[in-house]
Amino acid sequence: MIANGVSELKFRDPARARALADALEQTVESIGREVAVMHVCGSHEQAIARFGLRAVLPKRLNVIMGPGCPVCITDVPEVDEGVALARQGVRLATYGDMLKVPGSMLSLNDAQAEGARIDIVYSVAQAVELARRIDEPLVFFATGFETTAVATAAAVLGDPPPNFFVLSAHKYIPPAMEIVAEMPDTRVEGFLAAGHAATITGWGVFEAFVDRHQLPVVVAGFEPLDILAGLVRLVELVRDGRPAVENMFPLCVTRAGNLRAQQQLWRVFKPIGGNWRGIAHVPNGNLRLRDEFAHLDARRRFDIDLESLWDFAPPALVRDCICGDIMAGIKSPTDCSLYGKACGPDSPVGACMVSSEGTCRIWHQYGGHPDLGGRRGAFCAR
Repeated sequence: MIANGVSELKFRDPARARALADALEQTVESIGREVAVMHVCGSHEQAIARFGLRAVLPKRLNVIMGPGCPVCITDVPEVDEGVALARQGVRLATYGDMLKVPGSMLSLNDAQAEGARIDIVYSVAQAVELARRIDEPLVFFATGFETTAVATAAAVLGDPPPNFFVLSAHKYIPPAMEIVAEMPDTRVEGFLAAGHAATITGWGVFEAFVDRHQLPVVVAGFEPLDILAGLVRLVELVRDGRPAVENMFPLCVTRAGNLRAQQQLWRVFKPIGGNWRGIAHVPNGNLRLRDEFAHLDARRRFDIDLESLWDFAPPALVRDCICGDIMAGIKSPTDCSLYGKACGPDSPVGACMVSSEGTCRIWHQYGGHPDLGGRRGAFCAR
């Protein structure tokens, strides 16, 4: 359809997808060696697996999923805080993916099996409404990157009821890219950045990173054509030896980003250093409530008795989990001795298998290793 001389915007066009795949193949071949790039978003991995994109990627192109799953990198002590609060009788609300994430001894699911009251919500707004309907404290266990942290910030600024509190495990993704780039064993030559996060932060946030590490960054959306186009541009930058930031998602992303959302985010939260599960200490990677909002901070409102968990032994299989190496891009799920055997969606050992955005969970869902054998006809237009 054409309106006012403008062609219809198409996101799933098999012919266009094949042309992009051919361009990607030619660009990688012109480099003449294996190229490794990383995306840092679970939604990118879901789309890559769902649409069979690895089946058409050049054999010499390794597209690695990095620490782009917020549930997966929620650190053990943060899970322990939520578990301890729930076992102390405090009512919790959180996203469904968080229930099975293992802490040092127990998960929220374990606490719920003991009788703890944990409500699954789909948004912070739903948690606020729940707090308005009850006469007891409600702690929202808040997880996610800057996209969901903005929603939490808006709720904090929106005059929540006095019985509403926040246990923040929010994370900020740009500092984690710094860690990956600085790892001695990293093979990553460029990054595919998440379009939804860049909608908030703007693509300009990556300019200093590119200057420091001399690695290109391309912002991409989540439809098959978005991802393929982003990869083509990223590999072109690698080929040309040109570290730069390119925005391949101009429909939603600008250089400055959403200034109103940024204002709310940084008014409510301050960045502090902290551990990301299995990866490293990430300077400025954790988001915590500022002192101005101490009255809403569950860490300051409640005495969290972590010692109560010490009588429980951690599962023996946990020591064999390699989620940290998988999220850092050093190893793949199929390198793990537990993957698809002792560790599966119904009995996850590591956080990468728990979350719907975790690499192990996605690969398991789409058949073990989401590579359809190099079939060039893997595209669909649905």
